[in-house]
Amino acid sequence: MASIRKAVFPVAGFGTRFLPATKASPKEMLPVVDKPLIQYAAEEAVAAGITELIFVTGRNKRAIEDHFDKAYELENELELRGKNHLLRMARSVLPDNVSCVYLRQSEALGLGHAVLCAKPVVGNDPFAVILADDLIDASPSALQQMMEVFDAHRASVIAVQEVARADTRQYGIVKGRALSSDLMRIEEIVEKPAPENAPSTLGVVGRYLLTPRIFDYLEAARAGSGGEIQLTDAIAGLMREEQVLACRFQGRRYDCGSKLGYLEATVQYALAHGELGDEFRRYLAGLKL
Repeated sequence: MASIRKAVFPVAGFGTRFLPATKASPKEMLPVVDKPLIQYAAEEAVAAGITELIFVTGRNKRAIEDHFDKAYELENELELRGKNHLLRMARSVLPDNVSCVYLRQSEALGLGHAVLCAKPVVGNDPFAVILADDLIDASPSALQQMMEVFDAHRASVIAVQEVARADTRQYGIVKGRALSSDLMRIEEIVEKPAPENAPSTLGVVGRYLLTPRIFDYLEAARAGSGGEIQLTDAIAGLMREEQVLACRFQGRRYDCGSKLGYLEATVQYALAHGELGDEFRRYLAGLKL
């Protein structure tokens, strides 16, 4: 099986939890300090060896395409003003060897449908799926950790972490047989179970490495929870044919699909920022809470 060089970014969602900020701007373009969420996700993919970024978009997502495109007017203005540091920043959003493909998800039919929309570009290659809402601070990155597992086992890999039992309704939940302290073979996966019905408290988060066989199960899938085609249901089918592994990555995840998680990420990334971290820390220390 080939190495993974393609990543799918499902970015067609409406981002209703951040209205009115997301009324005309994609939630994936919300900045954490000085970079939008989608750039953090793209950088994680590139660092893991991905060279083709496949964005499954929807209405009002043009800003994502513009962000990764060349900005001739901006670059010319910065060059004329001698702002070379900012010019290098504008030109280095993605390396030259990385290409972008944009596809349209015409109907909001769920994550599984968004992934299926990428089939014509992914073809018969294994691929990654990255949800920009899940910002993961890790070194090496969560995706790199998963790539090592994929290369060793040549099987689909899903990122998981422990979640509160009261929160299982918000996640796909997995149960399986441990292969090591951080790796298990999944034997059961359930989409958003009630706490009393959850088979464990291991929740799926927004990183997947999938074999192309998943497309057959997505094409055969019927609408499930919320009238959507669930990626979880297709993975459950894939498990009957191939082993699917769950990887407990080392790192901290911020749920930037929620306002609280987004604010937590902003504070932590600001504190770690090379230019303003110390000043921001002093500001926080002076607050009267």
